[in-house]
Amino acid sequence: MAKRDLRARIQEGLFLLDGAMGTQLFAHGAEPGKCNDWLNVESPDMVMEIHRAYFDAGSDAVLTNTFGANRHALARHGYADKAIEINEAGAQVARKAAGDKRYVLGDIGPTGDFLEPLGTLRAEQVREAFIEQVKGLREGGVDGLIIETMTALDELSVAVEAARSAGGGLPVFASMSFDKGSAGFRTMMGVDVVTAVSKMFSLGVDVVGFNCGTATLDEYVELSKVYVAAARSAGKKVQVFAEPNAGKPELVDGQAVYRVTPEEFAAACGQILKAGIHILGGCCGSSPPHIRAVADALRS
Repeated sequence: MAKRDLRARIQEGLFLLDGAMGTQLFAHGAEPGKCNDWLNVESPDMVMEIHRAYFDAGSDAVLTNTFGANRHALARHGYADKAIEINEAGAQVARKAAGDKRYVLGDIGPTGDFLEPLGTLRAEQVREAFIEQVKGLREGGVDGLIIETMTALDELSVAVEAARSAGGGLPVFASMSFDKGSAGFRTMMGVDVVTAVSKMFSLGVDVVGFNCGTATLDEYVELSKVYVAAARSAGKKVQVFAEPNAGKPELVDGQAVYRVTPEEFAAACGQILKAGIHILGGCCGSSPPHIRAVADALRS
């Protein structure tokens, strides 16, 4: 178990997470359509290089390459029975890149299906899958757990409960993914910010936040203000984090393209910091140059 105190560190001011992993893997030669999580076992040097690039850019912590490493998501690639191995390997690769002074967050994403009655998965099945993932991440040496890109409260709840029951007391970050529409910011399943924050608080997480979505940079800044207001209204001393995409994607030849420059991304992060969020990173479309621009701008 790592001796670094993540809970204490995130109280000390600006704390930078990393940026996107998937696009970086493709840039390093990963094959589209294959299981990115299996690369922790099959091509750990590739994953290591990306983690190190983010640390070199100024990240205080990186997320493990395990976003889809629960057995239900892995089953689509034929790796359901490799969940613990993949998560432990992902944590070990990130831990090696981080060394003794920087941090590793074990990344937990959604199953890709819905819980009953909307979907086919029972809550207990999902809970067991997330517990399995948490065990692998702990064995690999993570400093905390981050549950991200959730859209439904039932799956979020199961994931957080699994992280808290099997996490050995590790800090838990949790986030949902929002888009802006006529009713304001809501997840794909219709969850609003106040409801999301209230639920995460009730589950006892250490840090609440948002990531991904299809917002513009200005909308991410607006969402940050809504999130901070919701957190303050709840009266809880819990940190807030933000992992915006590099702007709103454009569809070009069937591919999502992000045109936001590192400088533009850093300027938006500066506004998010002013809104009261000092735990910052990037999601889709962001890269080591984006994180470097944030580090240079906000640490100066």
